[in-house]
Amino acid sequence: MSQMNPEPPVTSVRHAVVVDAPIEKAFKVFTEDFGQFKPPEHNMLQVQIAETVFDTHVGGYVYDRGVDGSECRWGRVLVYEPPHRVVISWDISPYWQIETGLNKTSEVEVRFTPEGATSTRVELEHRNLERHGDGWEGIRQGVEGESGWPLYLHRYMGLFRTA
Repeated sequence: MSQMNPEPPVTSVRHAVVVDAPIEKAFKVFTEDFGQFKPPEHNMLQVQIAETVFDTHVGGYVYDRGVDGSECRWGRVLVYEPPHRVVISWDISPYWQIETGLNKTSEVEVRFTPEGATSTRVELEHRNLERHGDGWEGIRQGVEGESGWPLYLHRYMGLFRTA
């Protein structure tokens, strides 16, 4: 009698949207206007967020700056290849606190592919979630759920709608 091998756990989350914008604009809005679609309640600071900054170079950070000037650096820019791809680290632990152990962080890759002259497919993959260690499944549930990446992408798409 053969033993059944259990399915390995899903250690990544994938979502995709198509926006009504050429690839260059889709990339620019995602990186330079990240704070326009990041939910303000997604905040690890002790104060309200004044702005969210997405540094547009490898070695930079993704961080929130509070109204009092305090900062929370929750991601590092690992790859920056406009207008096709960007990869950031997810430096947030399963306890929704900053993770200082770089070997315990996951990655978010966003790819931009033209779908004609005026629209772009944006594919997001949050991968290597198991690196977070015990409790990583909670991160997967959080980023996969309605208030995770789907909310970010829905709000991102809304930036391209005309009145």
